[in-house]
Amino acid sequence: MGLFDRIANVWKGFISLWVSEVEQKNPEAVYEAAIEERVKKHRDLKKAVSGIVYLRNKLTSELEQAEKELGEVQIQIPVAVQEGEDDVALVLIQKKDQLTGKIVQVSAELEKIKVQAEEAKSGLIAFQGEIEKLKREKNEVLAKKANAEARISIQETLDGLSTDADIKALENVREHVDKLQAQADVGAEIKGESLDDKLSKIKAKTASAAAQSQLAELKKQMAARKSAQGQAAGVKKTM
Repeated sequence: MGLFDRIANVWKGFISLWVSEVEQKNPEAVYEAAIEERVKKHRDLKKAVSGIVYLRNKLTSELEQAEKELGEVQIQIPVAVQEGEDDVALVLIQKKDQLTGKIVQVSAELEKIKVQAEEAKSGLIAFQGEIEKLKREKNEVLAKKANAEARISIQETLDGLSTDADIKALENVREHVDKLQAQADVGAEIKGESLDDKLSKIKAKTASAAAQSQLAELKKQMAARKSAQGQAAGVKKTM
């Protein structure tokens, strides 16, 4: 083996490895290509089957026509003999023999074509089944792949080894939320300790005390009016 042949073999090996790696990383594309290739072959096979079916139908029509003509000739022959038309009878007999031979030939061809048509149709149906099977296999394989990748990602996350961008983003968001929560906790813990907060509490208590005092005064005034009205009513009754 020469040097160039060896170099060519090495390049073929590299290309084969590269293609294998690409196929492993893109299983959906590989399945789609395989399915498309089978669909194309299915179309070609369907055309071939349609040709066989057409020939079967054509031979069937020819056989039916020949049998019809033979039936008519067989009826005409006795009539020609009775009428004394020997030349016509001879022509009809020759035609009968031709039709009989044709029927035998066409029948034999038709039987062969019928067998071929049934085999072709069975093959077409089986090929369609293979395509559907490959489609189901594609879905199953892709589902297994997604499940395996998810499990690996979860395990890497649990082990603290994940480098996925979405995991890192989630960690950043969680850390940011935790910091915001800490700020809120600090605000809640020191709330009420500042001078402003204490002054606000005193103002609130003062306002409440003032309101209580006004309420007591109103009640006192209302009671005095009611008492005065009662005394006035007693004086009128006495008079």
